[in-house]
Amino acid sequence: MQTLRCIGRAVAGPGPSRLGSTSRSITGATSPSMPWFIDNEGPVQSITRNTPPHLAPKTHELPENLSAGIRQLFLQLSKSPLLEPSTLSVERPVAALSGPPLPQTLPKGRRKRGRTYSGEGLVEEPGGIWDWVVTAQVKDGTENRGSIEAVVRQVRKTLLSLDPPLPLPPNSKRRMLNGWAMIDAGKFAVHILSRDARRKYFERSAAEW
Repeated sequence: MQTLRCIGRAVAGPGPSRLGSTSRSITGATSPSMPWFIDNEGPVQSITRNTPPHLAPKTHELPENLSAGIRQLFLQLSKSPLLEPSTLSVERPVAALSGPPLPQTLPKGRRKRGRTYSGEGLVEEPGGIWDWVVTAQVKDGTENRGSIEAVVRQVRKTLLSLDPPLPLPPNSKRRMLNGWAMIDAGKFAVHILSRDARRKYFERSAAEW
């Protein structure tokens, strides 16, 4: 037993002195108030990284000849957490293409009926029903959770709070199941869409209809 105790003292004896010298050599290079793992050569320069182009939010520039009501509505919708900001836009309506002419058919039967007659017609001014179209898409996956109805209520509240308020049709209590709601505001229309409805009806060119 005495032999083992002597061997243990001999092994453990020089240990603290070596550790102490090592710790003093590490901590001696830096100041006592500065940790050893911090570099004290100079001020740290911050690195700024620009947002990638595909992640930067897209902003829609409003036309100059817009009414104050549309501008106020656009401002309120741009703050809505239910909408995709990059899909909010105000544009002119797409002009509808004229259809093919009626086929010329000859009168049939003894009474000479069935002849082509297109009617007298009315002289209309060129253009669509509305001057402007406002489109906004709700966030994907929220169209069946009441997001479209909530945005419709926000649109109606904003338009009715204008001075003077815009005349709006009665609010429909029917739940929007097709992912598309439209508010007729007289001179312009507001479309609240889901992603699927936008791709199906609003991203197609006029030649595809």
